[in-house]
Amino acid sequence: MARVIVMLLLPAVWSISSAASAPERKCEDTLATPLPDSSFTSSSVYGRGYAAGYAKLTWKLGAGGWLPLETDHYPWLQLDLGSRKRVVAIGTQGCYNSADWTTKYQLLYSDTQKNWRPYLQDGSIRTFQGNVNSEGVVRNELKHAILARYVRFIPVDWNSEGRIGIRLELYGCSYWSDVITFDGHGIISYRFRSKKMKIAKDIISLRFRTTAGGVVLLHGEGQQGDYISLELRRARLQLSINLGSNQYGSIQGHTSVTSGSLLDDDHWHSVVIERYHRNVNFTLDHHTQQFRTNGEFDHLDLDYEISFGGLPQSVKSSSGVRENFVGCMEGITYNGENITNLVRRKKVDTSSFRNLTFSCSDSNSFPVFFNSTSFLRLPGHSYSDTLSISLSFRTWNSNGLLMFTALTDGWVEVALTEGKITVYMNVTQTRSTYMDISSGSGLNDGQWHSFHLIILEYYAMLTVDGDEASTVRTALPIQIQTGGIYYFGGYLPTNTRSLQRHFQGCMQMIHIDDHLADLRAVEQGLIGTYENVTLDMCAIIDRCVPNHCEHGGRCTQTWGTFSCDCNGTGYTGATCHTSMYQQSCEEYKHQGKSSGNYWIDPDGSGPISAFRVSCHISEEMVWTTLKNNLAPETSVVSAEKDGKAVLQISYNVTNEQLLSVTSSAESCEQYIAYTCKMSRLLNSPDGVPLTWWVGKANERHSYWGGSGPGIQKCACGIEHNCTDPKHDCNCDADLRSWREDAGLLVYKDHLPVSRVVVGDTSRAGSEAKLTLGPLNCQGDGNYWNAASFTSPASYLHFSSFRGETSTDISFYFKTSSTHGVFLENKGTNDYLGLELRGGSEVLFSFGVGNEWVELSLNSPVPLNDDQWHRVEAEKNIKEAVLQLDGQSREASATPAQGHTKLEFYSELYVGASSGQRGFLGCMRALKINGVTFDLEDKAKVTPGVKAGCQGHCGSYGTHCKNGGNCVEQYNGYSCDCSLTAYDGLFCTDDVGGYFETGTLVRYDLLSEDPNPLRVGVSIDANLTQEELVFSFSTSSTPSILVYISSRTQDYMAVVLRHNGTLQIRYNLGGVTEPYTIDVEHRNMANGQPHSVNITRKLRKIRLQLDHYPVSIYNLPEASDTHFNLVKSIFLGKVFETGQIDPILIERYNTPGFVGCLSRVQFNNIAPLKAALRLGLAAPVSTHGILVPSNCGASPLTISPMASANDPWHLKAAGIVFPFHEETDTDDAAFHNSSIIGGIITVVIFAVLCITVFAVRHLLRHKGSYHTNEAKGAESADCADAAIIVNDPAFTETIEESKKEWFI
Repeated sequence: MARVIVMLLLPAVWSISSAASAPERKCEDTLATPLPDSSFTSSSVYGRGYAAGYAKLTWKLGAGGWLPLETDHYPWLQLDLGSRKRVVAIGTQGCYNSADWTTKYQLLYSDTQKNWRPYLQDGSIRTFQGNVNSEGVVRNELKHAILARYVRFIPVDWNSEGRIGIRLELYGCSYWSDVITFDGHGIISYRFRSKKMKIAKDIISLRFRTTAGGVVLLHGEGQQGDYISLELRRARLQLSINLGSNQYGSIQGHTSVTSGSLLDDDHWHSVVIERYHRNVNFTLDHHTQQFRTNGEFDHLDLDYEISFGGLPQSVKSSSGVRENFVGCMEGITYNGENITNLVRRKKVDTSSFRNLTFSCSDSNSFPVFFNSTSFLRLPGHSYSDTLSISLSFRTWNSNGLLMFTALTDGWVEVALTEGKITVYMNVTQTRSTYMDISSGSGLNDGQWHSFHLIILEYYAMLTVDGDEASTVRTALPIQIQTGGIYYFGGYLPTNTRSLQRHFQGCMQMIHIDDHLADLRAVEQGLIGTYENVTLDMCAIIDRCVPNHCEHGGRCTQTWGTFSCDCNGTGYTGATCHTSMYQQSCEEYKHQGKSSGNYWIDPDGSGPISAFRVSCHISEEMVWTTLKNNLAPETSVVSAEKDGKAVLQISYNVTNEQLLSVTSSAESCEQYIAYTCKMSRLLNSPDGVPLTWWVGKANERHSYWGGSGPGIQKCACGIEHNCTDPKHDCNCDADLRSWREDAGLLVYKDHLPVSRVVVGDTSRAGSEAKLTLGPLNCQGDGNYWNAASFTSPASYLHFSSFRGETSTDISFYFKTSSTHGVFLENKGTNDYLGLELRGGSEVLFSFGVGNEWVELSLNSPVPLNDDQWHRVEAEKNIKEAVLQLDGQSREASATPAQGHTKLEFYSELYVGASSGQRGFLGCMRALKINGVTFDLEDKAKVTPGVKAGCQGHCGSYGTHCKNGGNCVEQYNGYSCDCSLTAYDGLFCTDDVGGYFETGTLVRYDLLSEDPNPLRVGVSIDANLTQEELVFSFSTSSTPSILVYISSRTQDYMAVVLRHNGTLQIRYNLGGVTEPYTIDVEHRNMANGQPHSVNITRKLRKIRLQLDHYPVSIYNLPEASDTHFNLVKSIFLGKVFETGQIDPILIERYNTPGFVGCLSRVQFNNIAPLKAALRLGLAAPVSTHGILVPSNCGASPLTISPMASANDPWHLKAAGIVFPFHEETDTDDAAFHNSSIIGGIITVVIFAVLCITVFAVRHLLRHKGSYHTNEAKGAESADCADAAIIVNDPAFTETIEESKKEWFI
């Protein structure tokens, strides 16, 4: 057998080519057309013009094709290629110019016209798609070439308006190989050129054919215990390799791998073994297993020889009874040597052969294949008092009828019942006598089994598998008389009893009355009858080999299907492909989970199994914790010969699982602490670190916790606070008292710590303890790996993913578009795609060969709502599944060709392709077959696609309250509260403060300070519109709540008057008096929280108090609309230079606001928040005692009232309010009270002014200008003076001509 095998000599890297994939020349010859007509035979012929010889492609001779008789229930067309050929393709047509063509067909092949084998693909009998008319040629490529002399064409379906019709061509080339027949005695001994061979690589290949299920194919061994062996065990191929074990048993090199099933079927099977050091590829019939041998040795040490066909006599005596091979082998090669050719040239020892032949003799077996509707009827002796039946069978079904025969009085039935042979007998000669016997167990394992039933005189005896120990006997009350007719596999008549269903499987070696039934005569119609039976073929298929149950799922099967038991695997689905767990703690958080222990599976359906971690979930971040085996403060006591102690660290997960966490995490950290007494840590006298640790990739590191790579220091060395300044670690001071060096290791590419080597514990008095915390990793980059598609024509392209029998795709998406292709991949005949349709439907479609599957799922909610949705699609060997948002699910059975691995020639397109309308929106966490695709990285170099997802805020941005700005992040979103008066995750936490007497907050928007480092906040200094929002609660009046000054005489103020009512004052120039808005009807100094919102745009002012309706006011026409040169914001009290409204100072500024202010915001400035948050760099100063407070509660929500009842509109109803300070009223009593109050106020104000001016005069110091600022707190004789003294920002130099107010 010609083949080319390529192997890259790198560990675990292989490239394997089969014979069919890289022939020496193009294998495309026409094989059928050159054949003589006699090489074409058929089951029947419709007429002379439709003979089998006319079935050549494009021929018009005769009637232009082959037609069988309409009464032919088992039609076939057979070609004799003259010799063994390699067939790689078939082309078909219908009969010339007719309605007769075949739409579906199957192929059988054989070397001898016996024991036909169906063409299989991916574990199933392949049904080829045929023609749709009479003239078109349909060509089907064979995935695996057929090597045979005879090929049979079996029509399965045809044109419903015509008949079966066919013209065909086979494409391929010649095939030749040396063939050797093994008789069970002879072996081939290939002796090496030297007595011992130390081999680093091996390539062994051969093809074999046998009916034996337990024989040795090759064996080689060495005196050191190395060996390689290939043998059949229970018709499965087992490769055993041992590259060496040591005498103490600590290194065990034995490795055994099993492949295939039902290999005793007398068909050719190919084997290739490729080994490089410990890496092995084991290929059987195109299915490759890759594995590494156990142990630590790399070479195979063999002595003298390697034998094919059995064990040498010297080995047999020590290895027990192991049968030599019986059957045929061809194409035997060993490391480039063609062994079969050497045998033919007599270059190797074949002396053990009794009769060496270079051909493969025919098998005597003649199997019969039964399906669920089959039966075979054969004749036997009639009226005999002896019944003897024996046969061999193989099946997967636990129940089925094997044989039934009617007696002259009664009946006998042999059935497979729950995997054992049971004989039921009913004898009715005198009275009905019913009895049964059974033997054997587990006989539905697919292996060949046999039974022999003898009923003789007055007893019945049953033997299973020729084992006398299985024989059971029972006595009969009378002798029987046979009826002469025997049914196998099923029973058609209904007038007698048969409780068993039809047998599905194969039978052979059927003996009736101790005579072998001539099944070839049955095939020729000479004896017996049959229905739906395939003669001379056993098409049993082991659906569990290879095992399609993934991740350790247990496979069980019946004749028609298999099922997977996924219990205990952590996976689910028809093939145990889908993980039951989320990929990370991050994903659990977004499912609403709280902190706890969870199973995670970072690669989903990939090879890394799920594992348990601790998830610490908070609003801000998510931590994944993996614990290790080191107890806190573990004493370091066991030093090795070189004086170093090694502490091996293990975790509760594998290295692969650890890597899956660290590689996707945003950051990782691990706490490490070294507690010491006379035990130095890093710095030794010669500079070589005494202690180091080993991290990922087995790399050695000499920095300690709190330090970083390349810095041989501890945390104290970084911070310059070590016990001894001469050293960079506390422990390096080498003191007799306990010291500690501890900190976090944060360089995630070095984590986790796997080993710590301590080098200074062997001196007298030296002691050390080591603490290593768990590995903590934060975030999951894979979960948030996203890309935004900004155009319907934009897309990302990746290399095609590897086609497997199971393929799963999952991702999150959000969009406002109704249509779009999520992704697609194409092949010559294969296709896979996912798309959105109509805004509520997801379509999953794939094509394998000529089979096409579409699976659609309609969502109960719109999918184009700009919210996140998750799509999960899976195609496996049994079903296709589409799931949406973890809830809606749709499934469909996979077609027969769904077993095929998808093969793509184009790149994987994420987004638009082939001119279709692409996806428009955001996609993240795209994972195919457990591999996360890096959308972000690809998007960075792709036009029309942006890295990250500019759309999280569309889904979650509503959580940002009170003007908070939603900020897109690659791994989600955050709320930026910097331009609001709020704090917290969602800008919902009030920022407030309690003001004591005399407390003020000043925020400078424009600064006179020449220092460039002290600048104001960027704001338009001349405002035509502004918004002031704040909340307050107080029981004290009067006071200034907010005052906003300017470098001109413009200002804005909000004050509480003496009676607790609110007044807003605007002075924007152009008028002689400030414009005031008096809210006269409500006492706001009632100790309750109140909110104020004042918005001005040009002359229009909107005022809202609490939750009452908005009131509208307008500045006078003479008023300016510009708030010029806005300078400072004062809260609680005013201390300002320049021209200030005297009414503010005289009536409201003393003693100052006492109460709580919160949520203060002027346009985009939050002065109170800046004062209370020390970490914010802002031009703000605080004087007096300011205590953070949430001000008790939010203002009460009051439902809107009708105008007749609304206190805001009571004045219109003629009601007089008890609170009125400056407006006229008809109430004389109230008018008098106002006059008296005014006189008292004037007197008090005059006294205060005299006092203030007297203090100023006493404290004024000489100079060319005047100011009233004290130079030290000790000189302050009141609280206000102390406030001024303690703030250097208030030591302003002004012109003497300016009027100053110090209150």
